[in-house]
Amino acid sequence: MKRFLVALSLAACAATPVAAEMLAEGAAFPEWKLRDHNGQDVSSADLRGSRYVLWYYPKAMTPGCTAEGNAFRESFASFAEKKVEIFGVSFDPPADNARFVETEGFPFRLLSDSDHKLAAEIGAIASPSQAYPSRISYLVGPDGKVEKAYAIVSPNAHAGEILGDLR
Repeated sequence: MKRFLVALSLAACAATPVAAEMLAEGAAFPEWKLRDHNGQDVSSADLRGSRYVLWYYPKAMTPGCTAEGNAFRESFASFAEKKVEIFGVSFDPPADNARFVETEGFPFRLLSDSDHKLAAEIGAIASPSQAYPSRISYLVGPDGKVEKAYAIVSPNAHAGEILGDLR
């Protein structure tokens, strides 16, 4: 059983293929409101006029997700200089995300898409019953439109890829 759980955990954070159609660059990003790891609501309305990265990850505290989060943590100052906020999103409950933030020292908020609604709207899942979202990201502009959609994400290199696109 333990071997099965380890395999399931590793599978959850492997680079997952996109199972649904992603939003096109230039498309309006859907309105959303999600709870962060501190139990506070965060919404697209709160972020109007700001640029932000929304990166979906399959499961907190698993190898690939930790690597991706650490890459964002290490690049956090560079994103801040460019006035780009970072938000990680998963289906994990806020308490699990809070442990992830505390364990890894993330300086950004992790959001819980508990009803899988946003994930379905933006192509992170093909069906609301899907257990884990695909590892995808969006760079959203101050106008609320998709500046860049990332369907294929390498956990260790993704933060640098986005920073390269911001230059």
